[in-house]
Amino acid sequence: MADVFDLTIIGSGPGGYVAAIRASQLGLKVAVVEKWPTFGGTCLNIGCIPSKALLHASEMFEEAGHQFKQLGIDIPTPVLNLPQMMNHKTDTVAANVGGVDYLFKKNKITSFRGIGTIAAPGKVRVTPQSGPTVEIETKNIVIATGSVSANLPGIEIDEKTIVTSTGALSLDKVPNKLVVIGAGVIGLELGSVWARLGAQVTVVEYLDRILPGMDSEVARQFQRMLQKQGIEFKLASKVAGIDKQENGALKVRVEAAQGGAGEVLDADVALVAIGRKPFTEGLGLDIVGVALDERGRVRVDGQYKTSVDGVYAIGDVIAGPMLAHKAEDEGIAVAEILGGQAGHVNYAAIPAVVYTNPEIASVGKTEDELKAEGIEYKIGKFPFTANGRAKAMLATQGFVKILADVNTDRVLGAHIVGKNAGEMIHELVVLMEFSGAAEDLARSTHAHPTLSEAVREAALSLGDGAIHI
Repeated sequence: MADVFDLTIIGSGPGGYVAAIRASQLGLKVAVVEKWPTFGGTCLNIGCIPSKALLHASEMFEEAGHQFKQLGIDIPTPVLNLPQMMNHKTDTVAANVGGVDYLFKKNKITSFRGIGTIAAPGKVRVTPQSGPTVEIETKNIVIATGSVSANLPGIEIDEKTIVTSTGALSLDKVPNKLVVIGAGVIGLELGSVWARLGAQVTVVEYLDRILPGMDSEVARQFQRMLQKQGIEFKLASKVAGIDKQENGALKVRVEAAQGGAGEVLDADVALVAIGRKPFTEGLGLDIVGVALDERGRVRVDGQYKTSVDGVYAIGDVIAGPMLAHKAEDEGIAVAEILGGQAGHVNYAAIPAVVYTNPEIASVGKTEDELKAEGIEYKIGKFPFTANGRAKAMLATQGFVKILADVNTDRVLGAHIVGKNAGEMIHELVVLMEFSGAAEDLARSTHAHPTLSEAVREAALSLGDGAIHI
């Protein structure tokens, strides 16, 4: 008789593999279906992990060329070895996906290679690249198939000169001119990589601002920082088309978003980074009756259950921010629910990070959202120019901004622009998780000298005032 699993997960990205491990820890018999040769999904293979490898390497290259001299380190002008930088990226990916493989074996998780389709409630059909189809019997199914890059009508992606994030992570040479379509997180991160390595980068954005959804003050200040780094912006603009020339060069046709005169930008590479869309292709959702919403996302209730009994969904394929750690938390939550526990995700305290230089990190409400909701709030701010450690590190760009309720002092949101912002945001996440007040943070001792002192100073400024400004 064939094995019957307690849980079968389709997709092994951050949501899927974390759900599998947590479910196994809780004593469930778990199977995972993955169509790619390696585990880890977009994040580990062609997204978060490889992009951070290149972001770090390009930052080191830029620092060696521009900051070492001021620090008293005299070296010849650094020379880019792009193939070795790409090798570093490849090695980083291999180590991470290999780690998931190890964790699956350690937790006795059964893996199936191929495209997973829900044949019926309790049945998952796996179609491998070669060989016979396999049918899995399972008590529960979790859809964790993630998302794919969205595209513009009439633009043909070849991942060589017209690329998504996938192609932008594997260019074999630095483009002289790179046009980035979309001023969201992915576009700015990858645009900054190639700008640091020598490309002339122009970002075209349909809206009149960068980083839609982020605090507007943060976005404005950060745009100025990127412009000082040489990145050019064309806001309130749209790309009408991209024409390939016989010599391989591109002509990017740009128009005003609301109509008007257009222009043509020359480019060697165009990166389409207008966002991502949920991936549900080939899952058989229409056959079994799993309902989707108006944006093609799987509809779920508060327990991650779809419209079909025994079928659940998590991560980028459902509503909410498309963040790897959001998918991980949902993976843990759904595993705990299926294991008889009370799984839960606090969506009000999920941090978001832009891994540029400086970084941006945020959690909770933006000023724009608080104004729209009519909530009375107060602002505490502290600049890194007044932080001793930041001065020593030549990292004085940016600030910490904390938003708290006027009446209760409860922290409602926090936004950091600065070096290592992504590491500093988490004390604010913990504070908000426990409904903490700004005074709680202001009265917590912070080691000196650290960048994190700026967080405390911002909290102090919400009360009697910061010390160092």
